[in-house]
Amino acid sequence: MFANAAGGAGGPQDLVMQFLPIVALLVLFYFLLIRPQQKRAKEHRESIAAIKRGDTVVLSSGMIGKVVRVEETEVGLEIAQGVTVKVVKTMISEIRTRGAPAAANDAKS
Repeated sequence: MFANAAGGAGGPQDLVMQFLPIVALLVLFYFLLIRPQQKRAKEHRESIAAIKRGDTVVLSSGMIGKVVRVEETEVGLEIAQGVTVKVVKTMISEIRTRGAPAAANDAKS
């Protein structure tokens, strides 16, 4: 045992034992970080593809608007009455559909 630690040739079993913690960390990172992030990205892509006219969306800047026109890569967004802007679809961070309930402190109009 001491001869092996003092510079003797290690067997293949010693080599596997050295790389086992690294492999275990990679597997752990995959299941805790990479896989959930890929799942969220896929869900976001699907929800962006399903945007329809009349949906209320939140942009990555925090601006809220109503979709009035849907194109291939852009949407027309009404941010105020009579004010429509063109927005790239990838900048949409959240989709609130027409049936989403209003917050309790908002005035009903």
